[in-house]
Amino acid sequence: MSAAWWRGATIYQIYPRSFLDADGDGIGDLAGITQRLDHVASLGADGVWISPFFTSPMVDFGYDVADYRDIDPIFGTMADFDALIARAHDLGLKVMIDLVFAHTSDKHPWFAESRAGGAGTREDWALKDWYVWADARADGTPPNNWQSVFGGPAWTWDARRGQYYMHQFLKEQPQLNVHNPEVQDALLDVVRFWLGKGVDGFRFDALNHAMHDPALRDNPVNPEPGPRTRPFDFQLRTQSQNHPALVGFIERIRATIDAAGGACSIAEVGGANPMPLMRAYTAGDARLSSAYCFAFLDPGALTPARVAEALAAWTGAPATHGPDKGLPEGWPSWAFENHDVPRSLSRWAPEAHRAAYARMEMLLLGALRGTIFLYQGQELGLAQDDIPFEALRDPEAIANWPQTLGRDGVRTPMPWTPSAAHAGFTTGTPWLPVSPGNAARAVAAQEDDADSLLHFTRRVIALRRAHPTLRTGDLRDVIAEGDLLRFRRIGADGTALFCAFNLGGETIALGATGTILLAANGATPATLPPYGALIAAETHA
Repeated sequence: MSAAWWRGATIYQIYPRSFLDADGDGIGDLAGITQRLDHVASLGADGVWISPFFTSPMVDFGYDVADYRDIDPIFGTMADFDALIARAHDLGLKVMIDLVFAHTSDKHPWFAESRAGGAGTREDWALKDWYVWADARADGTPPNNWQSVFGGPAWTWDARRGQYYMHQFLKEQPQLNVHNPEVQDALLDVVRFWLGKGVDGFRFDALNHAMHDPALRDNPVNPEPGPRTRPFDFQLRTQSQNHPALVGFIERIRATIDAAGGACSIAEVGGANPMPLMRAYTAGDARLSSAYCFAFLDPGALTPARVAEALAAWTGAPATHGPDKGLPEGWPSWAFENHDVPRSLSRWAPEAHRAAYARMEMLLLGALRGTIFLYQGQELGLAQDDIPFEALRDPEAIANWPQTLGRDGVRTPMPWTPSAAHAGFTTGTPWLPVSPGNAARAVAAQEDDADSLLHFTRRVIALRRAHPTLRTGDLRDVIAEGDLLRFRRIGADGTALFCAFNLGGETIALGATGTILLAANGATPATLPPYGALIAAETHA
């Protein structure tokens, strides 16, 4: 594959705690991933993205990093990671890893050193300004009104330092001061370390959270109506995140990656209005490769209008205004599922029609212009598991019970063999339970069924790999009419592919022509049955 292997690629996300447990302790590990990489390769995926496996106290299950350059013992050793890289590359798979640069664990040695002295007593101690510290207001309250994603103020008092420290998530995840050039240098050394280990790309978690307003001004009130399940929802986070100076650090990341021969770099950008940031973080040739889009991960039904609106934001044209005017547009990335949101079929599909909906949804994902991500088990049509309160592990779900669905239900173990204990995930007691419904959808069961979603997913990815028009071609003529979504993909050589999707339960007369390359649920160019979908090569007289 070319240096830009990621452009139009299919990347398979692995949540390591839940993929395969090789040592029987009930938690997935790197050796388990290596054992099952052949499954990922059999899908036709171009690469894997592995969620964090670094040393961590696991308060937020690895997204609280205590050592960026080592493997947590529950996942194995560095030798296990080296074996994983070698096996993936032997199978033709690229390897991306998650880097969390907005915060660390409070157990990271950097934080221990940063909090070591009292305020005003050791002005020159090492790492003094590596985290976001601030004095209390005159009445002892936090420096401003910023709120944490997981509930409560984004500030915690530290008696050793005599100041508050900022945390946009859990109090065990103190905010790095990424404005500090020394912090940037340390983080760039982390990038170099993993490039030296052979990784092919990075996803930068919560990247827009990495810089704040240095003046610590209050966030304004969110004027939009709607339910408020967390104090975080009452504010527009214009000061606590999304600072424009982050673009300078992004350019330093890209320069570091390019100096090592180039690798994929993808920004995770969340929030109420992420598109301007996604454009800014990926514009031109000196910033990140792509931005991970949340357009289909937020709550709400999947409708043709919603898809059309998301696609319209990425036209391929250069920026027409603003500080990036004239810079080439970045490259989008799309996902219908990940480790932080409920399973797509549980969000979108009528329960009686989930099998048909899953095929339509998979073909739609495969037809999009951009890089696409599959989350482990999506190829099996896994449903969101219902985790009772007493079995919850997710700190967000516990804190906001029962107002959020939480993340545990999408993180339950991958089912491999329906007849085995815990669906073949572990010989021990799994860290989260495997439901009977998802166990029945296990890989082995679907391998034996030629009509399964697993085999259909392979056909979708094979079609995408075989047609450069689907990987990198233009997107044109997007039309959303009721339950009908249709568009055309146009290749550099003029090849035209017609794509049509029925997102509803009533038959739609299409009246098109062309040679079907792949269809779902009995679709033809003339008619789309309920949840019918197709990709066809256009024919001309």
